[in-house]
Amino acid sequence: MAAPILALKDVTLTLKGNAGAVEILHGVSLDVQRGETLGLVGPSGSGKSSLLMLMGGLERATSGTVMAMGQDLTAMNEDQLARFRRQHMGVVFQSFHLIPTMTALENVATPLELAGAPDAFERAEEELRAVGLATRMDHYPGQMSGGEQQRVALARAAAPRPDTLLADEPTGNLDGANGAAIMDLLFGLRDRHGATLVLVTHAPELAARCDRIVGLLDGRVDRARKAAE
Repeated sequence: MAAPILALKDVTLTLKGNAGAVEILHGVSLDVQRGETLGLVGPSGSGKSSLLMLMGGLERATSGTVMAMGQDLTAMNEDQLARFRRQHMGVVFQSFHLIPTMTALENVATPLELAGAPDAFERAEEELRAVGLATRMDHYPGQMSGGEQQRVALARAAAPRPDTLLADEPTGNLDGANGAAIMDLLFGLRDRHGATLVLVTHAPELAARCDRIVGLLDGRVDRARKAAE
């Protein structure tokens, strides 16, 4: 079997809070295979989003190792992590994280420009068309609905052609119709670019579309199963 695209070994995460140290993850080990779609599920506070952030190098493990595409994220400094994410990962958040003073086109093109892509705006336009925003490219986030903003966020994540897409509750702030549309777009982007997809969700219908579901409880892997089971 080929080496996993993501491999976590005995990972712990402890964060400092006002009342002292809080243990978020406890000895988590998990492999994700290239091209797989993996759903992370569990109750609020179970550590799902924290685990996703570790996979993307957006949080640093307290102990254990996080390997991505054969590279040890736990050994990288912040500049190295940022460069690695820019080259290999797309991240979609529940709250969009768009730059309010930039148009949709600029929001998608800017990361490509920072990565040195000579065709940044052409690729940004292509991705915005792919998510149904051909007529909204010159609009600012404040002029767009929540569903449209999440489409921009998806286009921004997909435009660099990442090896891995990480999505944290991508339908959490949307109504049913917009949530269903974003689900279709998310899996469509995955199919179009062949990226590995890892998503955190409370939506059973979204998790059911994944190849595999991993449940977390109190910062530990509670169960792992194929979505069809």
